[in-house]
Amino acid sequence: MKKQCVECGEQFIGRADKKFCSAHCRSSYNNRLNRDGNNFIRNINNILRRNRRILANLNPHGKAKIHRDKLLENGFKFSYFTNEYVTKSGNVYRFCYDQGYLEIDNDYYTIVVRQEYVE
Repeated sequence: MKKQCVECGEQFIGRADKKFCSAHCRSSYNNRLNRDGNNFIRNINNILRRNRRILANLNPHGKAKIHRDKLLENGFKFSYFTNEYVTKSGNVYRFCYDQGYLEIDNDYYTIVVRQEYVE
């Protein structure tokens, strides 16, 4: 039974449920279908990785105190983080993967590295 490829329109012979003439056409079709969603996710992941890299560069010894302006100067975006950790005392650490920060006073932040016991 001859069928027509959903992606390129070529005629091909195959199983009754086959939609594409080749793996290339199948990949092209699915990549085109998911392009918008993938671009959005890719952009968010790039921001999160950049935030993590900024925190790691400013925190070479595992704990540091840094002013908000220094983070902004490096391109840090405070709206993007992977998770939050609330301590028993109510302090909220925000993490970009394993690198975290806690707002203290006068626009200063404590930068920390996530410990294994923090979930």
